[in-house]
Amino acid sequence: MRNLLILTVLGTSTLMAEWPQYRGPNKDGTTAGRIATSWPVAGPKTEWRVKTPNGFSSITVSDERAFTFVTREGRETLVALDVETGRELWATAMTPADYGHNGGNAGARGNQGGDGARSTPSVDGGRVYALSADLVLLCVVAKTGQKVWQRNIIAEFGGAPIKWKNAASPLLDGDLVYVGGGGTGQSLIALNKVDGKVAWKTGTETITHATPIVADIHGVRQVIFFTQSGLISLESVTGKLLWKQPFKFAVSTAASPVVEGSLVFCSAGYGVGGGCFRVDHKEGKWTTDEVWRIPGNAHVANHWSTPVVKNGHLYGLFGFKKYGDGPLKCVELATGKIKWEQEGFGAGNVILVDGNVLALTDFGEVVLAKATPEGYREMARAKAVGGKCWSTPTTSGGRVFVRSTTEAVCLNVDPKVARR
Repeated sequence: MRNLLILTVLGTSTLMAEWPQYRGPNKDGTTAGRIATSWPVAGPKTEWRVKTPNGFSSITVSDERAFTFVTREGRETLVALDVETGRELWATAMTPADYGHNGGNAGARGNQGGDGARSTPSVDGGRVYALSADLVLLCVVAKTGQKVWQRNIIAEFGGAPIKWKNAASPLLDGDLVYVGGGGTGQSLIALNKVDGKVAWKTGTETITHATPIVADIHGVRQVIFFTQSGLISLESVTGKLLWKQPFKFAVSTAASPVVEGSLVFCSAGYGVGGGCFRVDHKEGKWTTDEVWRIPGNAHVANHWSTPVVKNGHLYGLFGFKKYGDGPLKCVELATGKIKWEQEGFGAGNVILVDGNVLALTDFGEVVLAKATPEGYREMARAKAVGGKCWSTPTTSGGRVFVRSTTEAVCLNVDPKVARR
């Protein structure tokens, strides 16, 4: 019994030490893993620093390997790095790094600084799942990069590329991997993660740049896609339609929905703004009702930064094209009321680590702040990388991983050693 208990504890510890897909081990941007809450004046120790030319892909971590996309010889390239050293273990070239419309390197001065893959690889069961800008889904062996299977969503499911092409990451849950991008009657797709065979396909909705999520609402596991017509919720295993919530689309929607209990928040830039909806399930019927809706770019719009939620409050980098100075905000989920905001973060991203907000600014600073509606309370801050950061910070085993359009770093924030 004692040995079994030890194995159970070790197994739990191992799971907590990984960040296997875009939204983390819990698929909602949160982790119970701990990091130091006080850092040296000079910043945490840098374990390694490597070049990551062009890309907004975040870093995922599993089984002592880190995975991300870079751009090499004009192609999106999936790379595997040794977590301890940053040494490249293997690389697999995928589709051309061509995003049209000058992609993420166009527009305002603060938007300059490189382009590249937006999608983040997912890892499970010793395999890596990578979705390219051209919607090619590749499954490879995590240790070697050897191809297991591949599906071309556009060619095989009658899809078409959207403006700036795909930015969503493959979502893993149970035995399935979820992607969008197909055509009529098959725009939303679940594939068996072992062999890539179709588990179900449904819908005619056009995808956005937002990664789908899974959530348990009223005891039912469901996958929620944020499409150009709005939110679409499907029973995760069967693909059965549960509910729909119309939501305005304009140009691009890139932030994923956020769920707490029966409340679902979603938002977008380009004047769309944000809203909160209540999902009910009575006598076998699913319904949605608008709780609040605030249009415009100033209040609760997310360009591509998905907020996190804790105890009825959203924490995220709200704003539209406020490069370099956009605020971190705390927003009451039930009302849309802003509890506080702190400027100086820009169009970066956030996660929730052991109940605290970990933010990556769009100019490469990592900031740790209390997740409390009482006011902005900064705990630690450090400059981590140069270049442009539209990726999400991730954490695993007492380390924080961040990357930009030029480089990636691994910071030692283990509570046992970070302050030495």
